[in-house]
Amino acid sequence: MKILIVDDEHMQRELLKGFLEKKGYEVEQAENGGDALELFRRLPFQLVLLDHRMPGMNGDELLEKMKAANPLVRAIMITAYGDVDKAVRVLKLGASDFLEKPVDLAELLEKIRTIEQEVMIDEDVDDVARMIDDKEELPVKMVGNGPAMKEVLSLVRRTAPSPFNVLIRGETGTGKELVARLAHLLSPAAEGPFIVVNCGAIPEDLFESELFGHEKGSFTGASNRRRGKFELASEGTLFLDEIGELPPSLQPKLLRALQEKRITRVGGEKDIPVDVRILAATNRDLQNLVEQGRFREDLFYRLKVLEIEIPPLRQRKEDIPALVDFFVQRHSTRPVWFSPDAISTLLKYNFPGNVRELEHIIQRTVTLVRGSVVQIEDLPPEIRFYNAMETGALNERLEAVEREMIVAALEKHEWVQTRAAQFLGISERVLRYKMGKYEIKKRNDRR
Repeated sequence: MKILIVDDEHMQRELLKGFLEKKGYEVEQAENGGDALELFRRLPFQLVLLDHRMPGMNGDELLEKMKAANPLVRAIMITAYGDVDKAVRVLKLGASDFLEKPVDLAELLEKIRTIEQEVMIDEDVDDVARMIDDKEELPVKMVGNGPAMKEVLSLVRRTAPSPFNVLIRGETGTGKELVARLAHLLSPAAEGPFIVVNCGAIPEDLFESELFGHEKGSFTGASNRRRGKFELASEGTLFLDEIGELPPSLQPKLLRALQEKRITRVGGEKDIPVDVRILAATNRDLQNLVEQGRFREDLFYRLKVLEIEIPPLRQRKEDIPALVDFFVQRHSTRPVWFSPDAISTLLKYNFPGNVRELEHIIQRTVTLVRGSVVQIEDLPPEIRFYNAMETGALNERLEAVEREMIVAALEKHEWVQTRAAQFLGISERVLRYKMGKYEIKKRNDRR
């Protein structure tokens, strides 16, 4: 990583430069903002170390100019001891981090290495974007630009060119097959087939035939020779989904195929070589299954030569707005968008079904919403009531539940207040008071 040090103190610059060069970094230095900008525009720096207080152009001004020239550059601002307000301000300006004087070199190195990792991940993500753009037809779409999703895309970028097996781990609904398809698309085998096997859906007595094929007459109903999934995936990728559901009796047969890269059809006598890349996925803890004796240890390690873990949606909520936009475009037949309050409500929900559950919620909502703007009350009850019960103090929870009940009653009775009040067991005057308190209005009355 190429680093620029900007400080008006000569000794400070030399100290930092000597230290970082010993750690293997390429370092340039400047004593003022003008010289720094000239260097910055001429050379490709990934990181700038800025002194906050300098004569002429200070660190704030210099950072703004650098960010205008290259929004992707990272910066660490060096501030006076205890200058918390300025530290907060520089972070808002776009600095990645800050350090107080006197600079702790060990702390500086730790921060630089963290930033270096982020830079490399961003470069991987950019590579993925460029490689996808080169494809005429894109069968997958990975949505999300948060740190967790970037890490997944970086892992896909680095593992895709390898011939080694990859184990993809993640809860149900996180998009394991999408990640597998992307890994195939970015691999040297992209022009070959992508064959999916759901290991939990194949009856045990048909598994060998499904994977390895069979010869004519090898069992009742085998009226023709049939190629199995291994042969169909030749010179491509075989995706073994839900590998944790594979019965113990079948695990040795799969292990042999992986080890020897040869298979034998059911009823056949000769071995058939297979050239196939294996990707496997599971929502189960395979290590725990190994310890319980329910999954072969040698098969486990054969499958997880490389590993990609997909975080659940609750751990990457920053991607929810982009996912909502994507699913609205995919599933809505007319212009629809979600209000800020509706998005905020979705962000509070934990999505046990992950991205798949979010997609189903968007499908249902855009189908049933009457207008063009989705409000909180248009969301499914499990979302609205979840937020009412899971957040806030007791009185806030009770008020949220009360508001939900009033809206539900009004909708049930087509906003006829007399009937809604009778249904709730309160007077119409109390209902009108509550509607005013909670700012409940019929959609057509909203401005």
